[in-house]
Amino acid sequence: MNLLETIMNANQGGSVATIARNFNLDESQAKSAVGALLPALTKGMQKNAASPQGIQGLIGALTKGNHQRYLDDPASLANADAIADGNGILGHLLGSKEVSRKVAADAAARTGVDTSVLKKMLPMVAAMAMGSAAKQTDNGKALAADVAGGGGLLGKLLDSDGDGSVADDLMGLAKKFF
Repeated sequence: MNLLETIMNANQGGSVATIARNFNLDESQAKSAVGALLPALTKGMQKNAASPQGIQGLIGALTKGNHQRYLDDPASLANADAIADGNGILGHLLGSKEVSRKVAADAAARTGVDTSVLKKMLPMVAAMAMGSAAKQTDNGKALAADVAGGGGLLGKLLDSDGDGSVADDLMGLAKKFF
């Protein structure tokens, strides 16, 4: 299962339902928005994982961040602490607010959801993405062991068809949900 599947299926869709409620969207719009925002976040994870320092930072965030709670308790996504955590994640994955704004604008063009809504949603989706990665890597422990062994667990997690591109996997999976 990859990040998008984990998010969409977590808590019987509770994470997406929380997004929908918090932004006055129907569930289909929320799924579409999450699916449109997630590829940029996974690219950020891939970029971080490309360097030894970046992968160690990612492992540290997964082992210490307790991000899995966002999938286990979707209502927590709307808390100020979760938003702050999500903004921190965005800083690490995307690098700047300018990039975050561009990601939101691109997603708005694809989904029809207002850019201002997507900008507010992005920290919540970032928190869910880290929660999904944490859930799939036993809070980073499996990833740390994999890195020590020279494996490619993160790549497999983000690139389900093994072609080296994550975006096509996420977009293909997103189409299954809509």
